[in-house]
Amino acid sequence: MRTPGRAGVPAAADMGRVHGVADQSTSFSDGGALPRVVIVDDHRLFRSGVRGELGEAVDVVGEAGDVDSAVHVIGEKQPDLVLLDVHLPGGGGVEVLRRVLAQHPQIRFLALSVSDAAEDVIGVVRGGARGYVTKTISGRELADAIVRVADGDAVFSPRLAGFVLDAFSATDAPPVDPELDRLTQREREVLRHIARGYAYKEVAKELFISVKTVETHVSSVLRKLQLSNRHELSRWATARRLV
Repeated sequence: MRTPGRAGVPAAADMGRVHGVADQSTSFSDGGALPRVVIVDDHRLFRSGVRGELGEAVDVVGEAGDVDSAVHVIGEKQPDLVLLDVHLPGGGGVEVLRRVLAQHPQIRFLALSVSDAAEDVIGVVRGGARGYVTKTISGRELADAIVRVADGDAVFSPRLAGFVLDAFSATDAPPVDPELDRLTQREREVLRHIARGYAYKEVAKELFISVKTVETHVSSVLRKLQLSNRHELSRWATARRLV
């Protein structure tokens, strides 16, 4: 989960300093104080599940389900770390990062999302997050990632580390795809799962939404991209390396 440094690219343990986050004197990895954590995710059941998985490894001091409530709770609780979903009502995880770090630059963020898309990873890292892990992570691994990020390290799921290295070493910004830009973040998530061959029920389970909502998003994606069926959608996504 940890990424090595490379010429011209900040090493994993140094990446937080790129965003101006101050180092903290307290070390949580020595088994002393527990990191104080706020969980931000728009699904209450998922937040409860994360609490249960983490157990007594961290001190969960608050929760939030959208951007405005997240900014409020984080400002009130002043946690050591925020466990942040990328896609949230009210502007997404990047908006939370923008608003919180402007006032509280010492707070650290670890993104936890079902999405493993390069643009999502790069977006939150550039916004100030010190790590990004997917929701397939185990409770034990997540607790370890929280402690490491709270201590100033940078942590990424193995497959995602390359996105970060490439983004920080790139001299040119990636070209904007006007067709992809028409889709909402949630539509992009549904698109990727459908393109990977997931059934509607499987997509619903992965994204914690109803089958009806999945159908609605698929219809919207097909309409916006002027495609006829999920097979054309899969070819479209594959051609753009979205799967």
